[in-house]
Amino acid sequence: MDELAELFEAERGRLRGLAYRMLGSAAEADDAVQEAWLRLTRTGSVDNLAAWLTTVVSRVCLDVLRSRKARGEEPFAGVPEPVDDADPAGEAELADAVGRALLVVLDALGPAERIAFVLHDLFAVPFDRIAPVLDRTPVAAKKLASRARQRVRGTSPLPPADLARHRQVVDAFLTAARGGDLGALLDVLAPDVVRRADAAALPPGAALEVRGARAVAAETRVFGKRARFAEAALIDGSIGVVVAPRGRLSLALLVVVDGDRVAAYEVIAAPSRLAALHIAVDHSNR
Repeated sequence: MDELAELFEAERGRLRGLAYRMLGSAAEADDAVQEAWLRLTRTGSVDNLAAWLTTVVSRVCLDVLRSRKARGEEPFAGVPEPVDDADPAGEAELADAVGRALLVVLDALGPAERIAFVLHDLFAVPFDRIAPVLDRTPVAAKKLASRARQRVRGTSPLPPADLARHRQVVDAFLTAARGGDLGALLDVLAPDVVRRADAAALPPGAALEVRGARAVAAETRVFGKRARFAEAALIDGSIGVVVAPRGRLSLALLVVVDGDRVAAYEVIAAPSRLAALHIAVDHSNR
């Protein structure tokens, strides 16, 4: 048993990363890994431990995802989550490492699509091993992963050079917001910039629209704490921002770039509006 435990511990980190990408929850990922350990102790030694554990964890995660769907859980949180600095599970670090935009997109996939994509595209598991997990043929598993891949990557009508330039501007905006750097914000905001927002994104009584670089910059500095959980993403084909504490979407910013500055941005927080957005991972800076 000691030898089996040692072999399992060597796989734990990989299994936790796998389960986190499938479930988007550090606590549930840990539960899935623990369940795999319990099943291993009942089974004893296996010929290919890494493959066996991958299959077991994937099946456990698939059951969790299907249970969520049966309960009718919404993939989008829809309201801003409070910032919580106490993070014993290291979930913030996990979300940063995986990518918040990717977690948001994965959260919108169906259970089978999510499992197929994570196993094949992120962990290089061949389709003949994915098929039994999903109770599908290898061809069907491949189609599931392909559909998920198209959703994850997304498309944009902008030429690649323009898309990359917009990404640079949005990244500069986020960097300034995270640092609360008023000067940097004024540099990246157009003089006549406009900020609009859903009421749900704002404190009671705050203006739904603010105009002018200095006024918008001063307000954006307040956004700095939420910007810890923000990442650039493709939103309806353009570069925008997702704010996703623990990998769950709470806000989206639709950003208009003019030249090398932000000309306008709109903060989306209403659940129905968030659910209607087509969010994908932006690869323009890779």
